[in-house]
Amino acid sequence: MGKWKTRIGYGVGDLGCNLVFSTMSSYLLFFYTDVFGITAAVAGTLMLVTKIIDACTDTGMGVLVDRTNTRWGQGRPYFLIGAIPFFIFTVFTFIVPDFSMTGKIIWAYVTYCLLSTAYTVVNIPLNTIVPRLTSNNHERNILVSSRMICALIGTALVMSITMPLVTFFGQGDTQKGFLITMSLYGFLAMLIFVFTFKNTKEVIPPSVKPGKSSLKQDLKGLTDQTIIFFVINFLYFGLFVIRNTTVIYYFTYNLGRTEWLTFVGLFGILSGLPMLIILPWLQRKMAKKNVLLLSAVIYIVGDLLIFLGKPSPVLLIAGLAITGLGIYGIFGSTFAIQPDVIDYSEYKKKKSIAGLIAAFQGFFVKGSMGLASAFIGMLLSVGGYVPNTEQTATALQYIEFSFIWTPIVICVLIMLVMSFYKLDDKRSMMDVELEHRRKERHKDVVNI
Repeated sequence: MGKWKTRIGYGVGDLGCNLVFSTMSSYLLFFYTDVFGITAAVAGTLMLVTKIIDACTDTGMGVLVDRTNTRWGQGRPYFLIGAIPFFIFTVFTFIVPDFSMTGKIIWAYVTYCLLSTAYTVVNIPLNTIVPRLTSNNHERNILVSSRMICALIGTALVMSITMPLVTFFGQGDTQKGFLITMSLYGFLAMLIFVFTFKNTKEVIPPSVKPGKSSLKQDLKGLTDQTIIFFVINFLYFGLFVIRNTTVIYYFTYNLGRTEWLTFVGLFGILSGLPMLIILPWLQRKMAKKNVLLLSAVIYIVGDLLIFLGKPSPVLLIAGLAITGLGIYGIFGSTFAIQPDVIDYSEYKKKKSIAGLIAAFQGFFVKGSMGLASAFIGMLLSVGGYVPNTEQTATALQYIEFSFIWTPIVICVLIMLVMSFYKLDDKRSMMDVELEHRRKERHKDVVNI
C-alpha cells in the first residue's frame, strides 16, 4: 500500500499541472485570438516572448531546489508554496479586462508570465524528486508511468470537457465561460498539489555530499546525455503544442467536422492510455531508447493515416488512435530517461544537480512551446487565416502543413537525436556504483 500511496501521490501532481498546462497548449492561442481579441500574429509573438522570459526563471528555480534542505526534502515544500499562486494566476490569465488594445496586450503578457512562473514553482520539483523517492529502476519507471497516466487524464479532461464547460458556464458569453472554467481548473490543481505533498516522501539521499557551489560549477555536472535529453524535450513539446493547437483548426476548417471536436479531444488522447499502461513492461523487455524510437515511428504512421483518411471516418479514427499511442509513447519514454540522466551526472561528474537539470529541461520545454506557438501563429497569419469565416485554399494548405507534415518532420528529428542516447547500457553499472557511494557517505556521517 505504501508504494501505491507514493505512486498515486506523485502521479496526480501532473494531473494538477495538466489541467492548466494542457489548456494553455490547446486553447490559449484560440482564447487570445477568438475571445480575448488580439490577432494571431500578436498572440503568437506574446507566447514566444513570455515563454522565453519564463524559461529563464526555470534556471533560478532549479538552482533553488538543489540548495533547498528541509525536513520535507528538497522539492516537496514547493508543492505547498506554489499551490495558491498557481490558482490565483490561472484566474487572472483568463480575465478579459475592459482596456484599450495596448492595455489588453500588456495584461496578457503580465498574467501569462505570472502563471508560467507559478507553474515552474510546482513543476520543477515534480521533475526532480523521482530519484529521491526510490533507487529501484523498475519502480521509477512505474512512478513515471503513473505520472504520465495522470497527465493524460488531465489532458483528456481538458480536451473533452473544456469547451462544453465554457458553453455551460458562459450561457452565450464565452469570456465568462472561460473564466469560470479556468477558475475551477485552478482551484482543483491547488488541492491536488497539497495532496501530492502529503503523499510523497524523499527517502533516497544524493550520493554526493551537499555543499555550496556556484552555477558555473554546477554546469560542469552536465553531460552529453543531458544535452540529448534536453533536445528530445524540446522536440517533443514542440510536437505536443503543434498537434494540440492545430487539431481544432484542421477539423473545423479543413475537414468541416466541428461536431467531432469533443470526440477528437477525448479519443485522440485516451487512445494513448494503453501505451502508458504497458510502458514499464516494454522498458523491461526493450531499451528505453528503442521504445522511444518505436513510438516515433508509430506516430508517423498514424499521422499519414489521418492525411489519407480525409473522406473516411474509419481511417480518421484509426489514425487518431495510432498517433495517440505514438505521442504518449514518446512522452512517457522522454520522462523515463530523466532519472537516468540525473544519476549519470552523479555517476560521471559527481554532481547532484537534479534541480538544474529539471530547470534546463523546463527552459527547453517552454522555449519549445513558445516557438511552436509563434510558428503556428506565423503560419496562420501568412496563410491568410481569418477567424470564424470560410478559409481560402491557401489558408487550408497552411493549416494542413501545420497539423500533418510539421509533426512528421519533428518525429524524424527525434529519432535522429535519440540514436545518440547510450545510458541503457550503463544503468546497471551506475546502480552498483551509486549505491556504494551512498553507503560510504552514510558511514562518513555516522563516524562524524
